[in-house]
This record gives sequence, structure tokens and C-alpha cells, in this order.
Amino acid sequence: MIESGARAGNAPVEALTGVLRKIGVKTGIEFFDIADAAEDVVHPAMPAECLLDRNALIMGYSGVYSSSLKYAVRQAEHYGVPASALLYRAGRRKLIGGKEDRLRTFLGSAVAGAAALALSSCSANRACRAFDELDTKITKGMKAYGIPGAAVGVWVGGQEYVKGYGVTNVDHPVPVDGNTVFRIGSTTKTFTGTTIMRLVDEGKVDLDAPGRRYLPEFAVAYPVVSATVTVRQLLNHTSGWMGDDIQDFGRGNDAVARYVAAMTRLPQLTAPRTVFAYNNAGLVVADRIIEVVTGSTYESAVQRLLLYPLQLGHTHYFSNQIVGLNVAAAHDVVDGKAVVDTGFWPFPHSCNPSGALISSVRDQLRYARFHLGDGTAPDGTRLLGAQSLAAMRSDPGAGGTLQVELTGMGVAWMLRPSAEGPVIVQHGGTWNGQRSGFFMVPERNFAMTLLTNSEGGSALTVDLFADDWALRRFAGVSNLPATPQHRSAGELAPYQGRYVAGLINESGRLGQAVIDMRVGNGQLDATMSSDDPGAESSRLGLAFYRPDYGLDLGPDNKPVGTRSNFVRDSDGNIAWFRTRGRLFQRRERDETN
Repeated sequence: MIESGARAGNAPVEALTGVLRKIGVKTGIEFFDIADAAEDVVHPAMPAECLLDRNALIMGYSGVYSSSLKYAVRQAEHYGVPASALLYRAGRRKLIGGKEDRLRTFLGSAVAGAAALALSSCSANRACRAFDELDTKITKGMKAYGIPGAAVGVWVGGQEYVKGYGVTNVDHPVPVDGNTVFRIGSTTKTFTGTTIMRLVDEGKVDLDAPGRRYLPEFAVAYPVVSATVTVRQLLNHTSGWMGDDIQDFGRGNDAVARYVAAMTRLPQLTAPRTVFAYNNAGLVVADRIIEVVTGSTYESAVQRLLLYPLQLGHTHYFSNQIVGLNVAAAHDVVDGKAVVDTGFWPFPHSCNPSGALISSVRDQLRYARFHLGDGTAPDGTRLLGAQSLAAMRSDPGAGGTLQVELTGMGVAWMLRPSAEGPVIVQHGGTWNGQRSGFFMVPERNFAMTLLTNSEGGSALTVDLFADDWALRRFAGVSNLPATPQHRSAGELAPYQGRYVAGLINESGRLGQAVIDMRVGNGQLDATMSSDDPGAESSRLGLAFYRPDYGLDLGPDNKPVGTRSNFVRDSDGNIAWFRTRGRLFQRRERDETN
């Protein structure tokens, strides 16, 4: 059952009719002229016609019925209606004019209730095709990928939709709902970034200052990097050192400090600012800055500065904080079936800022609405200036790919281009047995999040977040085009070879992942392996759609819905292969370290 953020007991048309009758509309326009115009614009104005149906557009026209264009635009934006389309259509039908002052006065008092009625009409009064399609995609995906439980939330047109699917635990099944908590993984990084921005607004942190201004003893492998890497570079994943370090430094409050003190062991891969490479370690340094500046633990600072003001009562860092909540257990997929794995749940305390948060889909939507809003909390308290919110999704660092093509990273947010122009602001998360997706289109006042409790959730997040179906259906934007191109053996030859990436696991062991690229039939074929004796190798490939950028292929040589790319050095030579945001360095086959 879809849970709506607004409840309605009367038809929105009746509510609006009452308002119009009260003010005695007799000149300029008649009510049914508005209704007729709304019917005319339903399909052109909103491709996802059920999101703002005829009744909602009637309300939109009522707002436009004022010769004050600023007022009209504000009203249109309030309902999620494209202002330019509305004004054009209204002007064509001569709907602008009339008893402006009286209409504006009465609509001002009636607008909130009538809008709630209009926007709830989709779920309350008739089946909504877009949500039916979303429901079908999720239920089919859960069955195909071995996902026992999921929750989805969508914010569009000023309305919230939440739905739970399946169960929290296949051994002890409890239904999933909008308040069920999952580990959201790396979307946690955006909470870290938002907390930093609160400190920026308070004048306590400067994004473009060196990290050493706040951490005088900070050091990585290269002294010059230690002295110059900035707070912004920590948050936009351009610090340049190896980022996959998830070593556990214990449960004490000094875990983060101990982690940062050990970072001299991380090899420097690229110069700061020059190359995007996903970097968990950089977020831990940002965490330590929060601790030093606030004089508290990272978790306490985030709770005080962000979670409490936003009233995110189902969002926590530690397992002992979720006792009594409806918790989604982590599942592996064995022979196509979901199996509970209790070993999947623990998370290293030292890595909390990069992925530890446990949250519900309802809390995630409230968080999204904050980022789509003006920087105020639900009680009206200002948490961030509008400029600071905008700064989080602007001034991107170096671009590349992380499942999708990225313009770059803002302050902890991935910035994804669309074919139509509006920027897609996104993240998502991965931890053992839990997968999630999260994106927003600020220009469309749209957000969507999905939480799942299975390793199989990664495929469903690709279907809904890397693919652009949901973006097209709900926000009217799409991915940059990517048509696979057949390349000759001569064109593919420069890319073949061995590519290696390092990572440090929870026990502190440095390991390697290896991708061997070879020329295939019009595309690159590859094998991925690691030095973990228990790991199996996997087949993959890449079909180019433009120079250095390609669609990822599965073992069957078909696109899997994600993108990767090669990175060249300053001399134009192929130096790296970037997949899932990680850099694999090109090596000769006889190189062992």
C-alpha cells in the first residue's frame, strides 16, 4: 500500500470550486475554462501524467491566474508544475487577468489545503501508472535477484510516496514498511559532507583550506600532499591516495584518530585535484576534522547538527541505538535464494563516516526534502544557507564514472549530467547484504530512494538508479546517450593489458584486484581476479560508446547497465582503468608490486 504524505477527504475540484464561488468569479475567466485548459496541458506539461493529473493542474492554473508573474511562478513551482509551460498555455487561453487581488487573497488562504487534496488524488482516487510501473519493477526485481525485503520512497510534485515490500528476515519474517531500518552504506558520506557545511556556515571550516589547518599532524605518504590537500578534495574524492581502506581500529572513541594516524601507508596514486577516484579514506579524514573542530565524537556532532534538527528519529550509527525498531537483516544470495548472514552486519567504527548509517526510507525522504529546500529544518530553524546547499552540488571536481557518467563530485554528492540539462544529484550505498540507491533532481523537485536487504539489491539499484527509467518517468530527464560502437582490433589494442588496484580489508591486510583486458570481437573482453585465495575470477567486458568510455558487459557480453572509462596521463597515454569509481593502474604482466 502506498503511504501518502497528504490525506484527502474531498475532491480537489470541489474544494477549488468552493473557493472560486466564494470570490464570485464572473469576469476574466470561468472555472470550467481553467478545467478545460488543464485538460489540454496534462500530457504536454508533465510526461508522467499521473503525478500531476488534471485536478492538480487546475490548482496550478489557479496560482497562475494572477498578472504578477513572480507570484505565478512561485505557485507553479509549489505544485511542481513547469512554470514556463503553464504560463505559455495560460497566456494562449487568455487565463491571465481578472480580479487579481481578491483571487490572490482567497487562494493564499486556501492553497495549502487544496494543493494537498489535488496532489493526493493520484493515490487516493485512481491507480497511478507511474507508481504501478515502479511497483512492478521492484517486485519483479526482488524475485529475480533474491531480495527478501525493500522499501522505496519518492518525492515528486510536492507529495511523498512510501512503500514497503517483502520481509525483514527470511528466518523471522516481519513485513517491511516505511519505518524499517536498513544500513544505507555510502549515502552516509553526504551526511558527513552536510555536517561539514554546517561548520562552514558557522565560520569554523573553510572548504578550500588545507586539512592541516585543523589537523596539524595529518600525514599521508607524500609530504607535499600532506601539507596541501584541501577539505574540499577530501569530500570530492580527488585527494589522490588509495581510498579503499576499511581497517577496523576498535570500538573506542579514538578509532577515527587511530585510522587517520595510520594513513602514511596509503600509496599516492594521482596528484590531488587532477583525477576522480572514489575514496573512503578521504571521508574519514573529514570525519576527524569534524571531531577536532566540534570537540565531540563524529557521531555526536552529526546527531546534534543534522539528525536531531531534521527529526530523523530512525537514523542511527550504532546497533544498540536501533533496539525496538523494525530492522532489515542482511542477506546473502545462495543458489538464487536469500539467506540470512549475521556476519554481514558489523561495521568498523573507524569507517563510520563513509558508510555506517542505519536509516529508514521515510527518514531518507525527509533528508532529501531538506536538500531540495531552502536549508531550514521542519520546525523552521535555519540549518544551512541556501548558498551552502547549492554549493554542495556545484563546483565539481574531476569527472569520470561510477556506474554512471559523472561531471564530478560536489561536496560529497555525485553530480550526474542529463541529456536535457538538469543535474542529477545522487549517491547510494553498498555494505555486506545491504544495497541502496538515492538521487534527486533539484530543478524538478524530485527525489527517490530505495533500500534493500540483500546482496542481490545491487542489480535492482542498477535497474532503478543507473538506468534512467525512473528519471524519465518521474522527472523528465534521461542519461547521456550511449550507443555501443564496434571497434577494430587495431583500435582496441592500445587498451589491452593488466590493470591492478589495491585495497585494505578490515584486518589491515593489503590486497590486490586485477583486471586483464584483451581484444575481443569489436569490444574489450576481460577477466577480473584477486589475490584472495577464496575468491573466484569473473568475466566482464567493455563496449565503447565514445573515446575511452564504455558500457560494462556481463559474462554474456551484454550491457549490465553501468559505465566505466579509461584515464590518460599528462602525456596522453592510457594509465588507468576506472570502474565502480576505483582506479586500476596499468601494469606490465611481470610487475608484482
